[in-house]
Amino acid sequence: MAALPTPSPDDFPGATPAFSPLYQQIKGLILQSLQSGEWKPGEAIPSEMDLAARYRVSQGTVRKAIDELAADNLVVRRQGKGTFVATHAEQHVQFRFLKLVPDSGTPGSEGPAQRDIIDCRRVRASADIARALALRTGDAVLQARRVLSFAGTPTILEDLWLPAAPFKGLTAERLADYHGPMYALFETEFNVRMVRAEEKIRAEAAIDGRELLLKVAHGTPLLSVERIAYTYNDVPMELRRGYYRTDTHYYRNTLN
Repeated sequence: MAALPTPSPDDFPGATPAFSPLYQQIKGLILQSLQSGEWKPGEAIPSEMDLAARYRVSQGTVRKAIDELAADNLVVRRQGKGTFVATHAEQHVQFRFLKLVPDSGTPGSEGPAQRDIIDCRRVRASADIARALALRTGDAVLQARRVLSFAGTPTILEDLWLPAAPFKGLTAERLADYHGPMYALFETEFNVRMVRAEEKIRAEAAIDGRELLLKVAHGTPLLSVERIAYTYNDVPMELRRGYYRTDTHYYRNTLN
């Protein structure tokens, strides 16, 4: 049997615009493989030499594409070992999306948060939830609520909405039984990897029962953080509204 031809950027006309630089086209092809699950989170991707042969381009072109993927936190280079698909299960990645830092310490210095899953149920998406998740009003979504505590003090109250289809089988019990980061659960159990997020931040008061769950006085100022998290190709996969106590913590972000 004759060998199949090796793919090149010309074989994938929809991957990236035809006028984009060649390394961007190669980046698009690698992203396609990541999205399809050819290389799963935590696994090594082929070497630059092998990818160059696969796509019939120079090794330098592949290196530049991987440089951008690494800058986007989609892959991780390990000296002497190769390049691996980034995973939320890695310790240094676990706090990438958690920006709340103790007044004295660094992210993670308090140890893992204690999690209390309040609820997880299937509901119909309201207009604003549907808009955020690129769904239709009334589509099925999973709604979850949890409280994160540090050193026994309730610190973060979170409400989450997820499109129901990709997360079929997710229950409050499953969330409670998983002891790693929630995004690592989504990655390993549902093959959904969150690769980036957008946040809106404002101040809100502890009302409507939030004060009871966070054990603060009615009306206490809270930091409200609304996040939309995306998987590959900018597909929204989670809407999260968090309410943060900031009496012993502060929100830290790095701007480049």
